[in-house]
Amino acid sequence: MAKIEIESKGRAFIVTINRPEVRNAVDGETAELLCKAVDTFRKDDGLDVLILTGAGDVSFCAGADLRKVESLISWKYSETCGPMGISRITDVRKPTIAAVNGYCLAGGLELACWCDFRIASRNASFGVVNRRWGVPLIDGGTQRLWRVVGLGNALYMIETGVQIDAEHALRIGLVQEIVSQGQALSRSLELAKSISSYPQVSLRNDRRSVYEGLSLPLPEGLRLEKRLHKDSIKDPGMAEGIRRYSDGRRPQPPRPESR
Repeated sequence: MAKIEIESKGRAFIVTINRPEVRNAVDGETAELLCKAVDTFRKDDGLDVLILTGAGDVSFCAGADLRKVESLISWKYSETCGPMGISRITDVRKPTIAAVNGYCLAGGLELACWCDFRIASRNASFGVVNRRWGVPLIDGGTQRLWRVVGLGNALYMIETGVQIDAEHALRIGLVQEIVSQGQALSRSLELAKSISSYPQVSLRNDRRSVYEGLSLPLPEGLRLEKRLHKDSIKDPGMAEGIRRYSDGRRPQPPRPESR
């Protein structure tokens, strides 16, 4: 049984951590397969959205497999990609979604925060529970979590090790939608289909501008936005989109759901 399963559905690329017997905890082999899967997505022009999820309804990912922690440090690209496999990859340049079912803890929370946004099943829970064992956040948790939920919420989770439920996660912006148990992946696929239906040049440049502008003062960020969107304005997809609008062909955007 493969520790990472990959599947294409339309222009969406589903990456599933497939170790349900250990709550989808990641060891070195799993980390390397995750890295390879993201590289496949990054290089394939036929894929628009990556969805990261975990096998089964019990756990998205419970973090590092602490019984095999040495393998996380020693696998081939641990230094460049991060021990959990993908945390140091920052040049994907296409949308990513975490479909979170059940436990999303420690390194699993770091993987979820690597994604652009998170869709959670009602049984999802989140926490920096590695605090109990003295294991640090070395897969982006100290850098991404506060950018997602704000400084106070991030430090509250990091310092206390508290485990929060899906409703709490929604309130602080850690997740963007809550759906019924077992529906996180299907909802993520619905959103991926909508994302793929849009002209991609402006969408990807908007995404790039957000990420690259995070550390810039506002005037520099505005100059970055202007520079990146020179290509967007020239994109035939934008011209076609405006024509559709003028012709009255205006599909409804997706609505936020709570199932």
